[in-house]
Amino acid sequence: MSWQHPVPRITQDERQVRLSRLRERIEAEGLAGVLLGPTESLRYFTGLVWHPSERFLGALVTPTAVSYIVPGFERSRVETLPHLPGEILVWEEEENSAALISRLVGRGGTLGLDDGLPLFFYHALAAAMGTERLSDGGRLIRGLRRIKSDAEIALIQYAMNLTLDVHKQVHALVKPGIKSSEVVDFIDRQHREIGADDGSTFAIVSFGVATSLPHGADGDQVLDHGDVILVDTGCRIDGYHSDITRTYMLEGGDSAFERAWWIEREAQQAVFDAARIGVDCSSLDDAARTVLAKHSLGPDYRLPGLPHRAGHGLGLEIHEEPYIVRGNHTPLAAGMCFSNEPMIVFPEKFGIRLEDHITMTTEGPRWFTQPAADPTEPFS
Repeated sequence: MSWQHPVPRITQDERQVRLSRLRERIEAEGLAGVLLGPTESLRYFTGLVWHPSERFLGALVTPTAVSYIVPGFERSRVETLPHLPGEILVWEEEENSAALISRLVGRGGTLGLDDGLPLFFYHALAAAMGTERLSDGGRLIRGLRRIKSDAEIALIQYAMNLTLDVHKQVHALVKPGIKSSEVVDFIDRQHREIGADDGSTFAIVSFGVATSLPHGADGDQVLDHGDVILVDTGCRIDGYHSDITRTYMLEGGDSAFERAWWIEREAQQAVFDAARIGVDCSSLDDAARTVLAKHSLGPDYRLPGLPHRAGHGLGLEIHEEPYIVRGNHTPLAAGMCFSNEPMIVFPEKFGIRLEDHITMTTEGPRWFTQPAADPTEPFS
């Protein structure tokens, strides 16, 4: 299907810039190269999209070349897929792909590894090269990927806009008697109809007590009068994710829920207000917990309270660096994108998660989507 969205795809020129930056880091670290597996990092640097299997496919990036390591029978398929130019080197079924990579790296060279590589392939490389010649290439890769370009931010913004529109349609749809599975199916259809890559990447729809389970309950649920509603969903545009959560009731009057909802919104705003260039990611998590402690929730991960980190980075992966979590001393920098979702859980009663995402600019934080308005109005 041809690209029909108003936001351009990531260009070959941008990928070449990414490769140049990776090569600079390879040389600075004194590595022979970095091996990219069939991961989102392969897509990030080369544009080649491949799903993992027991047969290795990836790319070896050196200071001077990109070489694709491909099972022999998959060569013709790889040649038809979008990717940056590079030599395609094949290995046949009876051959050892790790041995081929070892020969390419040469004697004495140290190879940085994509941290998304499966463990079984690490062991194969260790057998072929020795563990002393393998290093963590994930540091290099993550340091580049967590700073988003203007083009990446535009794709994320477009995906967020689509998902926010789907949320609005869900809000208009849900009525007592509807099943959670019906809502999940509706979300997927709507994401497809308005142009997401492959429908929904996920959809969590919880009612009542099930909202107290952060990632939803097994089985179907039926919405009853007075139930809390939690909807968490997202899609992808050119590989880049959206991820938005809204929690609300259809009618007001539940004072316990409404008090808790405003505490959640206060905690979410505190995270946003704490987001400044140069501050540690940890301090944003602290800001959320300070609000909860003021209202006698927590402390730490105790319930009722916040049972997990306050947010996560987002891009080609729905959870990636930077993580907004206690102990993460990574300083915020312009171009970082992350969720703001300090969920409050009241066990066996309900949970409230308001999730919007932030991109850091040189002037400070900017919302991708405006936060919810009040306990019965999930949109600004």
